[in-house]
Amino acid sequence: MTGAENRPGPDLVPELLVTSLEKSLDFWCRLCGFEVLYDRPEDGFAYISSGAAHIMLEQRGAGRNWIPAALEHPFGRAINFQITVASIHPLESALRVASWPLFMEPETKWYRTGSTEAGVAQFLVQDPDGYLIRFQASIGRRSVA
Repeated sequence: MTGAENRPGPDLVPELLVTSLEKSLDFWCRLCGFEVLYDRPEDGFAYISSGAAHIMLEQRGAGRNWIPAALEHPFGRAINFQITVASIHPLESALRVASWPLFMEPETKWYRTGSTEAGVAQFLVQDPDGYLIRFQASIGRRSVA
């Protein structure tokens, strides 16, 4: 344990059903910089985090799976998980070195947020089960012209 059990956790932690916990941990931890806060290997379960981003991974067919409908690849259709990082460049580099395909190449995008715009550098990648992950780093705010 890393002492994380003494910190209050986030109010929303997605639990992703995965086909291989080993492959998912390789993607999330080795390539994307997450760390395992705790796990239950006998249940095919791991709780991982990177900064304030927390995710639970649960292997399909191990432990107790809650599956409300037929599960087809890619998992997590119609959702993307935005994860804020200090810089997208180390992640993009690690993924490219591993020959992991990006779903969307890096871009700079400005989003209107009322009377200002928030700028981000971002890219999208799919994990081994097809969950869509959007890594983004803030590049500042500007007034709307």
